[in-house]
Amino acid sequence: MKMAKNDNKLKLHPRNPHRARYNFALLADSCPELAPFIKQNQYGSETIDFANPNAVKALNRALLVHFYGVLFWDIPDGYLCPSIPGRADYIHYLADLLAQSNEGQIPRGRNIRALDVGTGANCVYPIIGSQEYGWQFVGSDVNSVAIEAANTVVQANSSLKKRIKLRTQTESSAIFSGIWGADERFDLTLCNPPFHSSESAMASENKRKWRGLKQGDSADKGTLNFGGHAPELWCDGGEAGFITRMIEESLSVKDQCFWFTSLVARKDNLATVYQALKQVQATQVKTVEMAQGQKISRFVAWSFLDTEQMDFWRHNFWRK
Repeated sequence: MKMAKNDNKLKLHPRNPHRARYNFALLADSCPELAPFIKQNQYGSETIDFANPNAVKALNRALLVHFYGVLFWDIPDGYLCPSIPGRADYIHYLADLLAQSNEGQIPRGRNIRALDVGTGANCVYPIIGSQEYGWQFVGSDVNSVAIEAANTVVQANSSLKKRIKLRTQTESSAIFSGIWGADERFDLTLCNPPFHSSESAMASENKRKWRGLKQGDSADKGTLNFGGHAPELWCDGGEAGFITRMIEESLSVKDQCFWFTSLVARKDNLATVYQALKQVQATQVKTVEMAQGQKISRFVAWSFLDTEQMDFWRHNFWRK
């Protein structure tokens, strides 16, 4: 089993448009809804209250319209409101992963197909990937409300309608089964798996984070500004259990995917992930580290294709 790991400094990907500090005045010009939430911090710089979910949602809308041309974006109350810069990093590093097998050139356009497992109501990964690289996306989720909300966003934006399709996963215990067509191929799968093993475990962790942020009475709320609920944030077995099941299921479609990938938030879970990949005899395994400020994250990529098979794939599917 071949494993590779890249070295990053604590900064976003070089192609990530969110590397600089937020220009709130410019963002408010693109999305006036953001303006009421902008305030000055103790240093005289413009900012927003990142503990306010409405402010975070308005910031996301501004980022999506300003950088990605998405004129309408919304999520139902209580659903996960993700950090756009971190989501963009995953997409850009996936593009680099494909480029490594394509003579250093990022494959772009509609011939590249990606499956976003657990796309959520926000649909952010498909939005960024389709707008930045022209890739085609399928987003799947077990939550029909999330799929309906994501589809509303897609249908409201002409630039997304032909590039993103949404599918409901009707089997709560399945990941690829029921979503992946019998003759369907994907160049990439991506996933931000549920982090916690239960709702109570999530509530306990959130209280700890609130105390760390010195939010006073808010420490008893058990929620964070980004929202979210099952199955966005917890599942049986937590992150390690979910990824292990995904790896096991990937065997059934091993010849229909160029790279399977998943975020691994907990570094301690890597040993379990590597062991599961050894069990299924993955041909290639890579761990790619990413960073945002002082936070380190990573994704693990695996493939059942060897170098010769990858060359055949790209010549036959990427260059049509």
